[in-house]
Amino acid sequence: MIWVGSFKSLQFALPEPRSTDAPLAVHTWVRSEIGLITPLVDWLMSLIIRSRCVFGEEESVELAFREALGNAMLHGNRSDSSKLVHVRCCCECGKGMTIVVRDQGLGFEPNSVPDPLTFEYLGAEHGRGLYLMKNAMDSVSFQRGGAEVHMRKTGRKQETPAWRAPNGASGPLVSRPSPGVRVVELYERP
Repeated sequence: MIWVGSFKSLQFALPEPRSTDAPLAVHTWVRSEIGLITPLVDWLMSLIIRSRCVFGEEESVELAFREALGNAMLHGNRSDSSKLVHVRCCCECGKGMTIVVRDQGLGFEPNSVPDPLTFEYLGAEHGRGLYLMKNAMDSVSFQRGGAEVHMRKTGRKQETPAWRAPNGASGPLVSRPSPGVRVVELYERP
């Protein structure tokens, strides 16, 4: 599916999407108003979750996307509601996704942003956005002089949950999973 339009037009004009393995491409734009970040993030994340393109990594994608939007609106467009933030998102089940966020500002030099983990910046109220984006996504790069951020998250195959026999005769197949492994016990309904 390919959806193109302003956030408001897409948000209200499209029917509730269903889970699908079909590739998803969205190109939308929104005014630089902080109050629009959460509705846009929630809407796009519902599409990403249904696409299953980054199964189990949705929270990381949401964090990075929220930070990128905030940076574009606050720093790039200087909270000027007459300026737009453009968002492109491409997802493919099991293969991952790419999100591009572009503002209409002058850009910046990403290497000039101080490291938020150094002692003098630990107490700062701002300055962690790039750090969070880079840690949440597999790759983050900047184009157009810093006015456009490209973020990539590689998909992974959906994990096969551990199975527990319905009659309870045996325990779970995995008693102590490795770190990062999710175990789900499935039961047969009577």
